[in-house]
Amino acid sequence: MRLHFDPNLDFQLQAISAVCDLFRGQEINRSDFTVKRMPSELQSPFNFAEDDLGVGNQLHLSRENIFENLNIIQHRNGLLLSSALESMDFTVEMETGTGKTYVYLRTIFELNRRYGFTKFVIVVPSIAIKEGVYKSIQITHDHFRSLYSGTLFEYFLYDSKKLEQVRNFATSSQIHIMVITVGAINKMDVNNFYKESEKTGGQKPIDLIRATRPILIVDEPQSVDGGLKGSGRKAMQAMNPLCTLRYSATHADKHNMVFQLDALDAYERKLVKQIEVASATVEDANNSPYVRLLSTSNQSGTISAKIELDVMTSGGVQQQTRKVMDGEDLEQVSGRAVYHDCRIGEIRAETDNEFLELQVPGDVCLLRRGDAYGDVDAGAVQREMIRRTIREHVEKEKRLRPLGIKVLSLFFIDRVDKYRQYDAEGNVVKGEYAQIFEEEFQRFVRRVDYRDHLEGLDIEKGVKSVHQGYFSIDKRKISGKTVEVFKDTGGKSKADEDTYNLIMRDKEKLLDLATPLKFIFSHSALREGWDNPNVFQICALRDMRTVQDRRQTIGRGLRLCVNQDGERVPGFAVNTLTVIAMESYGEFAKNLQQEFEKETGIRFGVVEAHHFAPIFVASDHEQTVDLGSDPSRELWEELKGSGYIDAKGRIQESLREALRTNDFTVSEEFSEQSAEIAKVLRKLAGRLEVKDANKRRVVRPHQAILRSADFEALWDRIKHKTTYRVTFNHENLLSECICALRDAPDIPKTRLQWNKAAIEIGHFGVEATE
Repeated sequence: MRLHFDPNLDFQLQAISAVCDLFRGQEINRSDFTVKRMPSELQSPFNFAEDDLGVGNQLHLSRENIFENLNIIQHRNGLLLSSALESMDFTVEMETGTGKTYVYLRTIFELNRRYGFTKFVIVVPSIAIKEGVYKSIQITHDHFRSLYSGTLFEYFLYDSKKLEQVRNFATSSQIHIMVITVGAINKMDVNNFYKESEKTGGQKPIDLIRATRPILIVDEPQSVDGGLKGSGRKAMQAMNPLCTLRYSATHADKHNMVFQLDALDAYERKLVKQIEVASATVEDANNSPYVRLLSTSNQSGTISAKIELDVMTSGGVQQQTRKVMDGEDLEQVSGRAVYHDCRIGEIRAETDNEFLELQVPGDVCLLRRGDAYGDVDAGAVQREMIRRTIREHVEKEKRLRPLGIKVLSLFFIDRVDKYRQYDAEGNVVKGEYAQIFEEEFQRFVRRVDYRDHLEGLDIEKGVKSVHQGYFSIDKRKISGKTVEVFKDTGGKSKADEDTYNLIMRDKEKLLDLATPLKFIFSHSALREGWDNPNVFQICALRDMRTVQDRRQTIGRGLRLCVNQDGERVPGFAVNTLTVIAMESYGEFAKNLQQEFEKETGIRFGVVEAHHFAPIFVASDHEQTVDLGSDPSRELWEELKGSGYIDAKGRIQESLREALRTNDFTVSEEFSEQSAEIAKVLRKLAGRLEVKDANKRRVVRPHQAILRSADFEALWDRIKHKTTYRVTFNHENLLSECICALRDAPDIPKTRLQWNKAAIEIGHFGVEATE
């Protein structure tokens, strides 16, 4: 399979133009500088020249010209105008799954075509994204060569052991792209990037890069910049960039925004998959004491622990985190009598030996980090989640396989050894999750016709070929022999390279229906940077309680799927991502909604007085200016007076109805901007729709009716393209409604009913239900 790319998607072309038009008026040119010859080259009798010629980017436009271009672009894209050009940093915001990498790669070729720029450095936060970008360049190579008349270009992954590649970057006259992680440049005292080397002719790699004045492209800048200390920002500034182009779906800092395609826009335009949630929650399990040790600490000689327990709140019993010390009474901490006589004993904060003594009636329990007392059977919950994922997968596969679409499911697990272990001889042993998966897969496929999907293999062999784990490798000695042991990592270490070699560089093969692998288990390596378009199920066998976890997890499956011809298949009818999560649907949807509101800066369903300020109007000098804050507030007051919003700015149903029927109007003062005002209001009136997978129902046609003579006769009359009108007698309808209401049975009065039940305190497991 070869992936195909549509070069004519309007939103991608707008993002590309937004960046390229910043340099409108720039002439095609380049700068030259001297690069010392490498010692190995000087040994040859045929090398007469002592130095080579370096080639770099050169900018002739003034900052005033660029600032004018910036405001024109912002006006065109409906963005708030920058008041000044304080830096040559420019922001492009694109929702995950809308082709951000494709956009900035194509922007490279467009900048070269228009202005002759040749040197580009792509800075990424992790090895995962580095490998993903490199793979994207490989699979788009022929596409861009065809699109740009055979333009030659070179690219490489920065490797401190191959510094001669940096020298080639400096001397090449073609488009040259270097992909580098921020970890390779942000430690100036130890990295080879800042040291002289024979491989670069005795020069420092950073000096060669500086001389080229590269255009920096920053992928996920919120992870590259380096937080408050800004070590990443300082390292990028040291490269002396001509400009910095920042691409992300979730920017922390927005410098000179030139294009914005946020989450709501992407969902409304169906540019990404629809999200539905199958939630796995345990109810009524807080009638016995529950304690989980999260961490321990020793600060200034004070030893403490963070625990999770069930706390009584104004909204009922909720699991919350508390900081405790030796001797604390958990009944007081939690406010619940169920913790009577439960106390904290010794706390040990020693590295690799953290524990907490939990004193319970008649016993003392030792909790290691991550251990829990009184928890429900976690294995039963996770078995149900794995079972549900298999069921969702098979149902989608039976529907999508005939369309040539390969279905993939992705599991995120909390520990590698729960999927893969090693015995005393160093042989691979299935972990808990692998064992559960194979048992549930075999049980399920024996109940359904799944033989075609196993490509003729029997169930025993088929189940082993459909799942695989991808983790970082560590070589260890076990029983005298060296074995490759998979380990937990954060996705940023050198050991993670093997993980990405296995899964990211074979993306097309994984999408092939002939490849039996369908279920992928990962620890943390695939949280970011790995975006396979055909992930339809994501099962989080670990908590997704943080904003970053939830967004990264969902982001792995948002891309629109592709068929066996490598072509995108649009539409929510095909593209639905099912997230199997350990939190309720309501909690998941609410948290996701709040995250999108935080990122977009709007509150869905609420109009604020400043929302119309960026709308542009014509001035007396035939220029365009924004509406401004005072007229924006006047418009807000007008909407309130019309009953479209209430005193707190909450959108009323009358406004939604007016927008639906295109009957929305404003006063003559704002009539010229009515279309833009309506556009703003439609976005504020909407919200990200997350569906509840547990409420999905199968609708089956009534076969007896479909096959009846009356229906066939009706179908023969209406199957042609025809418009029908139905008329009825209005007076007769009212009369019949009055009679029906008069003859209706009495409506009983509201009653308060008391129920009293005994509660048995005990330890509950989880029973599977369908």
